[in-house]
Amino acid sequence: MSADRRGKALATVTPSGAGQGCVPHFWSEACDHLVARDRVMARLIPQFPGACLQSRGDAFTTLARSVVGQQISVKAAQAVWDRLLAQLGACTPEALLACALPDLRATGLSARKVEYLLDLARHFADGRIDPVAWRGMDDEAIIRDLVAIRGIGRWTAEMFLIFHLMRPDVLPLDDVGLLRGISQCYFSGEPVSRSDAREVAAAWAPYRSVATWYIWRSLDPIPVAY
Repeated sequence: MSADRRGKALATVTPSGAGQGCVPHFWSEACDHLVARDRVMARLIPQFPGACLQSRGDAFTTLARSVVGQQISVKAAQAVWDRLLAQLGACTPEALLACALPDLRATGLSARKVEYLLDLARHFADGRIDPVAWRGMDDEAIIRDLVAIRGIGRWTAEMFLIFHLMRPDVLPLDDVGLLRGISQCYFSGEPVSRSDAREVAAAWAPYRSVATWYIWRSLDPIPVAY
């Protein structure tokens, strides 16, 4: 998919219900494409009528949630995030930087994740990163920007592309849930390699983000949002 087409997809993200963030306009088209191209998607997508990817609409929140969720389960990440919000009152760079280190650790965050979150907050607070500029950049350029921030690797950057910028064709091969879901849905539970996953996902393009979202739903019907 060209950068121009990605930009068009972003420009036409539309709001859903109150308090529910935004949903991508391409979702219906993507579902039709996936159902026609892939037998698993043809079975999986109808199981979740009316459900789709949603963005919280805030770049800092999406990145902070992604850092919190690194290498732990969705359930555990949500519990830590809830405690962090209770501690901060609001998820802003300023609130995070003003919070005492012991209070941040008391939420269940590791010392390293606290360091990562504080570095992320500083990047936003002092203007070293410009989220507005990302909307005109291609996926790999944004990933290069993001991984320059301490604690943000490719997986976190890809979660940002999917959940905040709503890029339609991201395939997060470092995501354990994606590999596990592909294993269960396509290989009868046998372990799969990144190469196996890439081969399966070839039929999903140019909507690999959407297919990934449905693979996640095959493991946990309750949608996660970053």
